[in-house]
Amino acid sequence: MARIDVIMPQMGESIAEGTLSRWLKKVGDEVKRDEPIFEISTDKVDAEIPAPSAGVLAEILVQEGQTVPVQTVVARLETEKGAAVGAGGSSGAAPAAAGAGGGAAGAAPAGAGASSAAPAGGPPQQQSTPVTPAAPHRAAASATAPSRGGNGATLEDRLRTRSSPLVRKIAAEHGIELAALQGSGVAGRVTKKDLMQYLEAGAGARPGARAVPPPPSMHAPGGAGHEAPLPEPWPGDIVEPMSKMRAIISEHMVVSRRTSAHVTSFMEIDFTRVARLRARHRAEFEAATGQKLTYMPFIIKSVTDGLRQHPIMNSSVAGTSIIYRKQINIGVAVALDWGLIVPVIRAADELSITGITRALNDLASRARAKKLSPEEVQGGTFTITNPGVFGSLMGTPIISQPQVAILGVGTIEKRPKVITGTDGEDTIAIRTCSYFSISFDHRIIDGAIADQYLAAVKQRIETFADAAL
Repeated sequence: MARIDVIMPQMGESIAEGTLSRWLKKVGDEVKRDEPIFEISTDKVDAEIPAPSAGVLAEILVQEGQTVPVQTVVARLETEKGAAVGAGGSSGAAPAAAGAGGGAAGAAPAGAGASSAAPAGGPPQQQSTPVTPAAPHRAAASATAPSRGGNGATLEDRLRTRSSPLVRKIAAEHGIELAALQGSGVAGRVTKKDLMQYLEAGAGARPGARAVPPPPSMHAPGGAGHEAPLPEPWPGDIVEPMSKMRAIISEHMVVSRRTSAHVTSFMEIDFTRVARLRARHRAEFEAATGQKLTYMPFIIKSVTDGLRQHPIMNSSVAGTSIIYRKQINIGVAVALDWGLIVPVIRAADELSITGITRALNDLASRARAKKLSPEEVQGGTFTITNPGVFGSLMGTPIISQPQVAILGVGTIEKRPKVITGTDGEDTIAIRTCSYFSISFDHRIIDGAIADQYLAAVKQRIETFADAAL
């Protein structure tokens, strides 16, 4: 009989830990090689993880909801069919230590591995110990000295300084060295909640550091650094902790509103020409490509053409500098039953309508099946969100950092419009229209530029010819 370790995979270079969100198999179940056996959530993507071998699920070592370092053994498979399940396979088994490949500390107990993306004031069961300065001389845990890399830092130090961008930003603003703190995350990783507790405890910033008040939380976004009291559940209420994805979305939205000076402009777009083009070519297109021809590829093509004309819309802000992105990578928000994800079409400006259609449909279908890799949701330079599929007329979407603009697409529907004929006479006609909104970062984009960009998108959509296909 042989047992195979099932590990927490590393879903991208920058990801140090993952949350085991759901087991798809239970102890004693037979599994096939590459059959999904559990789901994970990271700070980038949700995914189903396949079995490394066929066999029987003998032990579950990490429970649903636990956050553990990559390479942690989460389960073991018995490779001989019908072999008895080990005594350690009960649902209450403790997490195993990290595998040698991960080089990380042992798995965190339930609740101790909260992601740095979790918002302050999270669910009560996610306890966090106050952060304190690390002692100058740590007592040795064993006769063996801690492993150090070429720069002399221990693995624990590296994990602490590998906190989220938000945590590093707040620490820099207050003159705090993350490596000098002991946090509640995996291997002492400092989370945002840890850092805010440390600041609120009266930790002094270095001389000359810029004084920044604690950022407003999602519970008091307009407050002056003081969070509103958390609401208490009433009898009959249902209290449910946020999923990993929902907590991350919440945090990102608050951070973006605090980072960028949001302004939104609107224009009405006439899709009548595109609607007629689709009607003429839909059957032929779908027969030739096997893909459904929707409005979105025409929108993406228009967006990328506009970004070429107005490169400031495809940029990022780095302090007092502007980074003009050479690549045009379009993120398209996909609504899921359990949250929202934004897969990225890379080099979208180099694709035809057919190429965009294939890429869009592939990414959307794999997003819903939890088959995306972390790289496929990173590196976007401009985002499109489409609440119109649910009937929304218009909206004011929040920018996806570190981008500087996001396009909102309202529902595409037939409306009565006043049309001026060649003879100068006005008539009322039925036209297929939509309201587009562009939320932009007013730190570097003026309203005139944003409106010129949106006008370029409008003009492109309204003048598509059959040759576009």
